[in-house]
Amino acid sequence: MSVSAFNRRWAAVILEALTRHGVRHVCIAPGSRSTPLTLAAAENPAFIHHTHFDERGLGHLALGLAKVSQQPVAVIVTSGTAVANLYPALIEAGLTGEKLILLTADRPPELIDCGANQAIRQAGMFASHPSQTLSLPRPTQDIPARWLVSTIDNALAMLHAGALHINCPFAEPLYGDMNDTGLVWQQRLGDWWQDEKPWLREARRLESDKQRDWFFWRQKRGVVVAGRMSAEEGKKVAQWAQTLGWPLIGDVLSQTGQPLPCADLWLGNAKAVTELQQAQIVVQLGSSLTGKRLLQWQATCEPEEYWVIDNIEGRLDPAHHRGRRLVAKIADWLEMHPAEKRKPWCVEIPRLAELAWQRVVAQRDTFGEAQLAHRIRDYLPEQGQLFVGNSLVVRLIDALSQLPAGYPVYSNRGASGIDGLLSTAAGVQRASAKSTLAIVGDLSALYDLNALALLRQVSAPFVLIV
Repeated sequence: MSVSAFNRRWAAVILEALTRHGVRHVCIAPGSRSTPLTLAAAENPAFIHHTHFDERGLGHLALGLAKVSQQPVAVIVTSGTAVANLYPALIEAGLTGEKLILLTADRPPELIDCGANQAIRQAGMFASHPSQTLSLPRPTQDIPARWLVSTIDNALAMLHAGALHINCPFAEPLYGDMNDTGLVWQQRLGDWWQDEKPWLREARRLESDKQRDWFFWRQKRGVVVAGRMSAEEGKKVAQWAQTLGWPLIGDVLSQTGQPLPCADLWLGNAKAVTELQQAQIVVQLGSSLTGKRLLQWQATCEPEEYWVIDNIEGRLDPAHHRGRRLVAKIADWLEMHPAEKRKPWCVEIPRLAELAWQRVVAQRDTFGEAQLAHRIRDYLPEQGQLFVGNSLVVRLIDALSQLPAGYPVYSNRGASGIDGLLSTAAGVQRASAKSTLAIVGDLSALYDLNALALLRQVSAPFVLIV
Protein backbone atom coordinates (compact mmCIF):
# COMPACT_ATOMS: atom_id res chain seq x y z
CA MET A 1 0.00 0.00 0.00
CA SER A 2 1.26 3.47 -0.93
CA VAL A 3 0.59 5.96 1.87
CA SER A 4 1.33 8.96 -0.34
CA ALA A 5 -1.07 7.77 -3.06
CA PHE A 6 -3.92 7.22 -0.61
CA ASN A 7 -3.26 10.59 1.03
CA ARG A 8 -3.87 12.17 -2.36
CA ARG A 9 -7.08 10.23 -2.96
CA TRP A 10 -8.35 11.22 0.50
CA ALA A 11 -7.51 14.86 -0.21
CA ALA A 12 -9.13 14.66 -3.65
CA VAL A 13 -12.45 13.69 -2.06
CA ILE A 14 -12.22 16.66 0.32
CA LEU A 15 -11.44 19.17 -2.43
CA GLU A 16 -14.06 17.78 -4.81
CA ALA A 17 -16.67 18.01 -2.05
CA LEU A 18 -15.88 21.71 -1.67
CA THR A 19 -16.71 22.36 -5.33
CA ARG A 20 -20.28 21.19 -4.69
CA HIS A 21 -20.74 24.07 -2.24
CA GLY A 22 -19.66 26.89 -4.50
CA VAL A 23 -15.94 26.97 -3.72
CA ARG A 24 -14.01 28.29 -6.73
CA HIS A 25 -11.07 30.15 -5.20
CA VAL A 26 -8.36 28.21 -3.36
CA CYS A 27 -5.52 30.06 -1.62
CA ILE A 28 -2.38 27.99 -1.11
CA ALA A 29 0.70 28.56 1.04
CA PRO A 30 3.94 26.58 0.63
CA GLY A 31 4.65 23.60 2.86
CA SER A 32 5.40 19.90 2.89
CA ARG A 33 2.70 18.45 5.16
CA SER A 34 -0.03 20.04 3.03
CA THR A 35 1.26 18.38 -0.17
CA PRO A 36 -1.75 16.03 -0.59
CA LEU A 37 -4.18 18.95 -0.33
CA THR A 38 -2.12 21.18 -2.62
CA LEU A 39 -1.82 18.51 -5.31
CA ALA A 40 -5.54 17.71 -5.10
CA ALA A 41 -6.39 21.39 -5.51
CA ALA A 42 -3.95 21.80 -8.40
CA GLU A 43 -5.41 18.81 -10.24
CA ASN A 44 -9.02 19.95 -9.89
CA PRO A 45 -10.03 22.09 -12.91
CA ALA A 46 -12.90 23.72 -11.00
CA PHE A 47 -10.55 25.89 -8.93
CA ILE A 48 -8.85 29.23 -9.43
CA HIS A 49 -5.55 29.01 -7.57
CA HIS A 50 -3.86 31.77 -5.58
CA THR A 51 -0.47 31.38 -3.91
CA HIS A 52 1.33 33.48 -1.31
CA PHE A 53 4.34 32.85 0.92
CA ASP A 54 2.83 34.56 3.99
CA GLU A 55 0.00 32.67 5.67
CA ARG A 56 -1.32 35.74 7.49
CA GLY A 57 -1.60 37.60 4.20
CA LEU A 58 -3.00 34.50 2.50
CA GLY A 59 -5.88 34.37 4.98
CA HIS A 60 -6.71 38.00 4.32
CA LEU A 61 -6.42 37.47 0.57
CA ALA A 62 -9.09 34.79 0.94
CA LEU A 63 -11.16 37.20 3.01
CA GLY A 64 -11.09 39.76 0.20
CA LEU A 65 -11.99 37.14 -2.40
CA ALA A 66 -14.95 36.05 -0.27
CA LYS A 67 -16.17 39.62 0.26
CA VAL A 68 -16.63 40.17 -3.45
CA SER A 69 -17.57 36.70 -4.69
CA GLN A 70 -20.04 36.09 -1.85
CA GLN A 71 -18.93 32.46 -2.04
CA PRO A 72 -16.86 30.34 0.35
CA VAL A 73 -13.10 30.45 -0.26
CA ALA A 74 -10.70 27.65 0.70
CA VAL A 75 -7.27 28.14 2.27
CA ILE A 76 -4.57 25.45 2.40
CA VAL A 77 -1.62 25.73 4.80
CA THR A 78 0.95 23.37 6.26
CA SER A 79 1.20 22.36 9.91
CA GLY A 80 2.60 24.24 12.90
CA THR A 81 2.65 28.00 13.35
CA ALA A 82 1.59 28.38 9.72
CA VAL A 83 -1.90 27.55 10.97
CA ALA A 84 -1.78 30.16 13.73
CA ASN A 85 -1.10 32.87 11.16
CA LEU A 86 -4.66 32.42 9.88
CA TYR A 87 -6.13 33.59 13.19
CA PRO A 88 -6.66 37.31 12.34
CA ALA A 89 -8.49 36.58 9.08
CA LEU A 90 -10.55 33.86 10.76
CA ILE A 91 -11.62 36.25 13.53
CA GLU A 92 -12.58 38.92 11.00
CA ALA A 93 -14.63 36.45 8.95
CA GLY A 94 -16.48 35.37 12.07
CA LEU A 95 -17.56 38.96 12.69
CA THR A 96 -18.33 40.03 9.13
CA GLY A 97 -19.77 36.79 7.79
CA GLU A 98 -17.47 35.85 4.91
CA LYS A 99 -17.19 32.09 4.51
CA LEU A 100 -13.64 30.78 4.78
CA ILE A 101 -12.77 27.08 4.70
CA LEU A 102 -9.41 26.55 6.37
CA LEU A 103 -7.77 23.27 5.40
CA THR A 104 -4.89 22.91 7.82
CA ALA A 105 -2.50 20.02 7.32
CA ASP A 106 -1.34 18.33 10.51
CA ARG A 107 0.96 15.65 11.85
CA PRO A 108 -0.75 12.32 12.62
CA PRO A 109 -1.86 11.79 16.26
CA GLU A 110 1.19 9.74 17.27
CA LEU A 111 3.45 12.75 16.59
CA ILE A 112 1.52 15.20 18.79
CA ASP A 113 2.72 16.03 22.33
CA CYS A 114 5.86 13.93 22.03
CA GLY A 115 8.48 16.44 20.91
CA ALA A 116 8.11 15.83 17.17
CA ASN A 117 9.20 18.68 14.94
CA GLN A 118 6.63 21.23 13.72
CA ALA A 119 3.88 19.45 15.63
CA ILE A 120 1.52 21.54 17.75
CA ARG A 121 -1.98 20.98 19.10
CA GLN A 122 -3.97 22.25 16.11
CA ALA A 123 -7.36 20.70 16.81
CA GLY A 124 -9.45 23.35 18.53
CA MET A 125 -6.63 25.91 18.51
CA PHE A 126 -8.96 28.65 17.26
CA ALA A 127 -11.27 28.25 20.27
CA SER A 128 -14.75 29.69 19.68
CA HIS A 129 -13.89 31.85 16.66
CA PRO A 130 -14.67 29.38 13.85
CA SER A 131 -18.37 28.89 13.16
CA GLN A 132 -17.70 25.19 12.60
CA THR A 133 -14.72 22.91 13.29
CA LEU A 134 -13.95 19.47 11.95
CA SER A 135 -11.01 17.31 13.01
CA LEU A 136 -10.56 14.55 10.47
CA PRO A 137 -8.84 11.25 11.25
CA ARG A 138 -5.65 10.08 9.59
CA PRO A 139 -6.47 8.84 6.04
CA THR A 140 -7.35 5.15 6.11
CA GLN A 141 -9.31 2.79 3.87
CA ASP A 142 -11.04 1.48 6.99
CA ILE A 143 -13.20 4.62 6.83
CA PRO A 144 -15.49 4.64 3.77
CA ALA A 145 -15.27 7.51 1.32
CA ARG A 146 -18.97 8.21 1.80
CA TRP A 147 -18.27 9.02 5.47
CA LEU A 148 -15.64 11.55 4.44
CA VAL A 149 -17.72 13.27 1.78
CA SER A 150 -20.90 13.36 3.87
CA THR A 151 -18.96 14.76 6.83
CA ILE A 152 -17.64 17.61 4.66
CA ASP A 153 -21.13 18.21 3.24
CA ASN A 154 -22.66 18.33 6.71
CA ALA A 155 -20.09 20.84 7.97
CA LEU A 156 -20.61 23.12 4.97
CA ALA A 157 -24.39 22.88 5.20
CA MET A 158 -24.16 24.07 8.81
CA LEU A 159 -21.91 26.99 7.84
CA HIS A 160 -24.21 30.00 7.70
CA ALA A 161 -21.40 32.55 7.97
CA GLY A 162 -17.81 32.75 9.19
CA ALA A 163 -15.05 30.15 9.03
CA LEU A 164 -14.98 26.36 8.91
CA HIS A 165 -11.73 24.88 10.24
CA ILE A 166 -10.97 21.41 8.86
CA ASN A 167 -7.86 19.90 10.43
CA CYS A 168 -6.33 17.26 8.16
CA PRO A 169 -3.58 14.98 9.54
CA PHE A 170 -1.38 13.19 7.02
CA ALA A 171 1.28 10.55 7.68
CA GLU A 172 4.49 10.26 5.70
CA PRO A 173 5.55 9.61 3.03
CA LEU A 174 3.93 12.65 1.46
CA TYR A 175 5.55 12.30 -1.95
CA GLY A 176 5.52 9.51 -4.49
CA ASP A 177 4.05 8.35 -7.77
CA MET A 178 0.34 7.63 -7.99
CA ASN A 179 -0.73 4.01 -8.21
CA ASP A 180 -3.94 2.03 -7.68
CA THR A 181 -3.85 2.30 -3.89
CA GLY A 182 -7.29 3.45 -2.76
CA LEU A 183 -8.76 3.50 -6.26
CA VAL A 184 -11.56 1.08 -5.37
CA TRP A 185 -12.16 3.05 -2.15
CA GLN A 186 -12.53 6.21 -4.21
CA GLN A 187 -14.71 4.61 -6.90
CA ARG A 188 -17.31 3.56 -4.34
CA LEU A 189 -18.67 7.10 -4.63
CA GLY A 190 -19.90 6.06 -8.08
CA ASP A 191 -21.24 8.76 -10.40
CA TRP A 192 -20.85 11.41 -7.69
CA TRP A 193 -17.57 12.27 -9.38
CA GLN A 194 -19.43 13.27 -12.55
CA ASP A 195 -22.33 14.94 -10.73
CA GLU A 196 -22.40 18.56 -9.58
CA LYS A 197 -24.43 18.16 -6.40
CA PRO A 198 -23.31 17.41 -2.83
CA TRP A 199 -23.41 13.80 -1.70
CA LEU A 200 -25.49 14.89 1.28
CA ARG A 201 -27.93 17.74 0.69
CA GLU A 202 -29.24 19.42 3.81
CA ALA A 203 -31.87 22.15 3.93
CA ARG A 204 -31.34 24.73 6.66
CA ARG A 205 -33.41 27.89 6.93
CA LEU A 206 -32.46 30.63 9.36
CA GLU A 207 -34.16 33.65 7.88
CA SER A 208 -36.86 35.45 9.81
CA ASP A 209 -40.48 35.48 8.73
CA LYS A 210 -42.40 38.54 7.63
CA GLN A 211 -43.27 40.84 10.54
CA ARG A 212 -47.05 40.85 10.50
CA ASP A 213 -47.30 44.24 12.21
CA TRP A 214 -45.05 45.99 9.67
CA PHE A 215 -48.06 47.67 8.07
CA PHE A 216 -48.69 49.31 11.45
CA TRP A 217 -45.10 50.39 12.10
CA ARG A 218 -44.45 51.84 8.64
CA GLN A 219 -47.05 54.51 9.36
CA LYS A 220 -45.10 55.72 12.39
CA ARG A 221 -42.18 58.10 12.72
CA GLY A 222 -39.11 56.03 11.98
CA VAL A 223 -35.37 56.32 11.49
CA VAL A 224 -33.30 54.08 9.22
CA VAL A 225 -29.71 53.32 10.24
CA ALA A 226 -27.70 51.67 7.47
CA GLY A 227 -24.58 49.68 8.35
CA ARG A 228 -22.44 47.37 6.23
CA MET A 229 -24.22 45.96 3.18
CA SER A 230 -23.72 45.30 -0.52
CA ALA A 231 -23.88 47.99 -3.20
CA GLU A 232 -27.16 46.62 -4.53
CA GLU A 233 -28.67 46.53 -1.06
CA GLY A 234 -27.48 50.07 -0.36
CA LYS A 235 -29.38 51.48 -3.33
CA LYS A 236 -32.53 49.61 -2.33
CA VAL A 237 -32.32 50.80 1.28
CA ALA A 238 -31.93 54.43 0.16
CA GLN A 239 -35.03 54.19 -2.03
CA TRP A 240 -36.97 52.37 0.71
CA ALA A 241 -36.19 55.03 3.32
CA GLN A 242 -37.00 57.86 0.91
CA THR A 243 -40.39 56.34 0.13
CA LEU A 244 -41.19 56.00 3.83
CA GLY A 245 -40.13 59.60 4.48
CA TRP A 246 -37.77 58.42 7.21
CA PRO A 247 -34.32 59.98 7.71
CA LEU A 248 -31.52 57.65 6.64
CA ILE A 249 -28.26 57.74 8.60
CA GLY A 250 -25.85 55.88 6.33
CA ASP A 251 -22.51 54.43 7.38
CA VAL A 252 -19.51 54.72 5.06
CA LEU A 253 -19.93 51.00 4.25
CA SER A 254 -23.68 51.26 3.61
CA GLN A 255 -23.30 52.28 -0.05
CA THR A 256 -26.59 54.17 0.27
CA GLY A 257 -25.18 57.47 -1.00
CA GLN A 258 -25.47 58.88 2.53
CA PRO A 259 -28.35 61.30 1.76
CA LEU A 260 -27.67 63.02 5.10
CA PRO A 261 -23.87 63.39 4.88
CA CYS A 262 -21.51 64.25 7.71
CA ALA A 263 -23.66 62.51 10.31
CA ASP A 264 -20.77 62.43 12.75
CA LEU A 265 -20.84 66.24 12.69
CA TRP A 266 -24.54 67.09 12.77
CA LEU A 267 -25.31 64.44 15.38
CA GLY A 268 -23.37 66.67 17.77
CA ASN A 269 -26.10 69.30 17.43
CA ALA A 270 -28.74 69.22 20.18
CA LYS A 271 -31.49 70.12 17.68
CA ALA A 272 -30.78 66.98 15.66
CA VAL A 273 -30.83 64.77 18.74
CA THR A 274 -34.07 66.34 19.93
CA GLU A 275 -35.75 65.68 16.59
CA LEU A 276 -34.53 62.09 16.49
CA GLN A 277 -36.04 61.53 19.93
CA GLN A 278 -39.46 61.77 18.28
CA ALA A 279 -38.84 58.51 16.40
CA GLN A 280 -41.16 55.69 17.42
CA ILE A 281 -39.15 52.98 15.66
CA VAL A 282 -35.54 52.62 14.52
CA VAL A 283 -34.78 50.07 11.81
CA GLN A 284 -31.08 49.23 11.55
CA LEU A 285 -30.16 47.40 8.37
CA GLY A 286 -26.63 45.98 8.49
CA SER A 287 -24.12 45.99 11.33
CA SER A 288 -20.63 47.41 12.05
CA LEU A 289 -21.40 51.10 12.48
CA THR A 290 -18.37 53.40 12.25
CA GLY A 291 -19.14 56.94 13.45
CA LYS A 292 -18.57 57.61 17.15
CA ARG A 293 -21.44 60.10 17.43
CA LEU A 294 -23.74 57.71 15.60
CA LEU A 295 -22.81 54.98 18.06
CA GLN A 296 -23.34 57.38 20.97
CA TRP A 297 -26.79 58.33 19.69
CA GLN A 298 -27.61 54.68 18.98
CA ALA A 299 -26.66 53.78 22.55
CA THR A 300 -28.93 56.42 24.10
CA CYS A 301 -31.97 56.42 21.80
CA GLU A 302 -35.09 54.82 23.24
CA PRO A 303 -37.71 54.26 20.56
CA GLU A 304 -40.69 52.03 21.17
CA GLU A 305 -39.09 49.41 18.90
CA TYR A 306 -35.50 48.87 17.68
CA TRP A 307 -35.11 46.35 14.87
CA VAL A 308 -31.76 44.99 13.65
CA ILE A 309 -31.76 43.19 10.30
CA ASP A 310 -28.64 41.38 9.11
CA ASN A 311 -27.79 38.04 7.54
CA ILE A 312 -25.29 37.36 10.33
CA GLU A 313 -26.53 35.63 13.47
CA GLY A 314 -26.07 37.15 16.93
CA ARG A 315 -27.34 40.27 18.68
CA LEU A 316 -25.26 42.85 16.78
CA ASP A 317 -26.51 45.62 19.08
CA PRO A 318 -23.98 46.78 21.69
CA ALA A 319 -26.66 49.01 23.25
CA HIS A 320 -28.97 46.02 23.91
CA HIS A 321 -32.19 47.71 22.83
CA ARG A 322 -35.59 46.24 23.42
CA GLY A 323 -36.86 45.16 20.03
CA ARG A 324 -36.27 42.51 17.37
CA ARG A 325 -33.17 40.79 15.97
CA LEU A 326 -34.15 39.57 12.50
CA VAL A 327 -31.78 37.27 10.61
CA ALA A 328 -32.32 37.85 6.91
CA LYS A 329 -30.66 39.06 3.76
CA ILE A 330 -31.36 42.77 3.58
CA ALA A 331 -32.72 42.73 0.01
CA ASP A 332 -35.07 39.85 0.84
CA TRP A 333 -36.27 41.57 4.00
CA LEU A 334 -37.04 44.80 2.12
CA GLU A 335 -39.07 42.85 -0.42
CA MET A 336 -41.15 41.29 2.37
CA HIS A 337 -41.62 44.68 4.05
CA PRO A 338 -42.52 47.20 1.34
CA ALA A 339 -42.49 50.92 1.98
CA GLU A 340 -45.58 53.12 1.85
CA LYS A 341 -45.24 56.60 0.35
CA ARG A 342 -45.29 59.18 3.13
CA LYS A 343 -44.09 62.74 3.64
CA PRO A 344 -40.78 63.22 5.50
CA TRP A 345 -41.36 63.92 9.18
CA CYS A 346 -37.89 65.33 9.93
CA VAL A 347 -37.43 69.00 9.10
CA GLU A 348 -34.39 70.12 11.08
CA ILE A 349 -32.00 67.27 10.30
CA PRO A 350 -31.78 67.78 6.50
CA ARG A 351 -30.98 71.46 7.13
CA LEU A 352 -28.28 70.61 9.67
CA ALA A 353 -26.77 68.00 7.35
CA GLU A 354 -26.56 70.57 4.56
CA LEU A 355 -24.91 73.10 6.86
CA ALA A 356 -22.35 70.52 7.99
CA TRP A 357 -21.61 69.58 4.39
CA GLN A 358 -21.11 73.20 3.33
CA ARG A 359 -18.77 73.76 6.28
CA VAL A 360 -16.63 70.83 5.15
CA VAL A 361 -16.68 71.96 1.51
CA ALA A 362 -15.42 75.41 2.55
CA GLN A 363 -12.24 73.82 3.94
CA ARG A 364 -11.56 71.26 1.22
CA ASP A 365 -8.81 73.15 -0.63
CA THR A 366 -6.16 72.96 2.10
CA PHE A 367 -3.92 69.90 2.38
CA GLY A 368 -4.39 67.21 5.00
CA GLU A 369 -5.91 63.84 5.85
CA ALA A 370 -9.34 65.34 6.48
CA GLN A 371 -9.35 67.12 3.14
CA LEU A 372 -8.28 63.93 1.35
CA ALA A 373 -11.08 62.02 3.05
CA HIS A 374 -13.60 64.62 1.90
CA ARG A 375 -12.31 64.60 -1.69
CA ILE A 376 -11.99 60.82 -1.95
CA ARG A 377 -15.09 60.73 -4.15
CA ASP A 378 -13.22 62.72 -6.81
CA TYR A 379 -10.59 59.97 -7.09
CA LEU A 380 -12.89 56.96 -7.39
CA PRO A 381 -12.25 54.99 -10.60
CA GLU A 382 -15.22 54.81 -12.94
CA GLN A 383 -17.01 51.45 -12.67
CA GLY A 384 -14.48 50.59 -9.96
CA GLN A 385 -14.44 50.05 -6.22
CA LEU A 386 -13.03 51.49 -3.00
CA PHE A 387 -11.22 49.69 -0.20
CA VAL A 388 -10.97 51.64 3.06
CA GLY A 389 -8.50 50.89 5.83
CA ASN A 390 -9.17 51.02 9.55
CA SER A 391 -8.39 53.36 12.43
CA LEU A 392 -8.54 57.05 11.47
CA VAL A 393 -9.03 56.87 7.70
CA VAL A 394 -12.40 55.11 7.73
CA ARG A 395 -13.73 57.48 10.40
CA LEU A 396 -12.66 60.54 8.40
CA ILE A 397 -14.33 59.31 5.22
CA ASP A 398 -17.44 58.39 7.19
CA ALA A 399 -17.63 61.84 8.78
CA LEU A 400 -16.53 64.10 5.95
CA SER A 401 -17.32 62.48 2.60
CA GLN A 402 -20.40 61.46 0.65
CA LEU A 403 -19.85 58.39 -1.51
CA PRO A 404 -22.05 57.62 -4.54
CA ALA A 405 -25.04 55.38 -3.95
CA GLY A 406 -24.34 51.84 -5.09
CA TYR A 407 -20.59 52.36 -5.43
CA PRO A 408 -18.83 49.25 -4.03
CA VAL A 409 -16.98 49.93 -0.77
CA TYR A 410 -15.09 47.25 1.14
CA SER A 411 -13.31 47.21 4.48
CA ASN A 412 -12.46 44.97 7.45
CA ARG A 413 -14.79 46.47 10.05
CA GLY A 414 -15.45 43.36 12.11
CA ALA A 415 -12.55 43.31 14.53
CA SER A 416 -11.27 46.50 12.83
CA GLY A 417 -7.64 45.40 12.96
CA ILE A 418 -4.93 47.11 10.96
CA ASP A 419 -3.23 43.87 9.88
CA GLY A 420 -3.87 42.23 6.52
CA LEU A 421 -5.50 45.25 4.89
CA LEU A 422 -3.38 45.28 1.73
CA SER A 423 -3.87 41.52 1.35
CA THR A 424 -7.63 41.91 1.72
CA ALA A 425 -7.63 44.70 -0.87
CA ALA A 426 -5.68 42.43 -3.22
CA GLY A 427 -8.34 39.75 -2.81
CA VAL A 428 -11.10 42.27 -3.48
CA GLN A 429 -9.39 43.29 -6.73
CA ARG A 430 -8.75 39.72 -7.86
CA ALA A 431 -12.33 38.59 -7.31
CA SER A 432 -13.89 41.55 -9.10
CA ALA A 433 -11.25 42.37 -11.75
CA LYS A 434 -12.28 46.02 -11.30
CA SER A 435 -10.17 49.15 -11.03
CA THR A 436 -9.53 49.65 -7.34
CA LEU A 437 -8.65 52.57 -5.10
CA ALA A 438 -7.35 51.54 -1.68
CA ILE A 439 -6.55 53.92 1.15
CA VAL A 440 -4.88 52.77 4.38
CA GLY A 441 -2.83 54.29 7.18
CA ASP A 442 0.96 54.20 7.33
CA LEU A 443 1.13 51.62 10.15
CA SER A 444 -1.41 49.45 8.35
CA ALA A 445 0.80 49.45 5.27
CA LEU A 446 3.87 48.54 7.32
CA TYR A 447 2.03 45.64 8.96
CA ASP A 448 1.29 44.09 5.56
CA LEU A 449 4.22 44.97 3.30
CA ASN A 450 4.46 41.32 2.23
CA ALA A 451 1.16 41.85 0.42
CA LEU A 452 2.88 43.99 -2.19
CA ALA A 453 3.89 40.68 -3.75
CA LEU A 454 0.19 40.02 -4.37
CA LEU A 455 -0.09 43.27 -6.33
CA ARG A 456 2.66 42.54 -8.83
CA GLN A 457 0.11 41.26 -11.31
CA VAL A 458 -3.34 42.84 -11.27
CA SER A 459 -6.09 42.55 -13.86
CA ALA A 460 -7.07 46.23 -13.64
CA PRO A 461 -5.49 49.46 -12.33
CA PHE A 462 -4.86 49.41 -8.58
CA VAL A 463 -4.05 52.68 -6.79
CA LEU A 464 -2.89 52.59 -3.17
CA ILE A 465 -2.92 55.71 -1.01
CA VAL A 466 -0.98 55.51 2.26
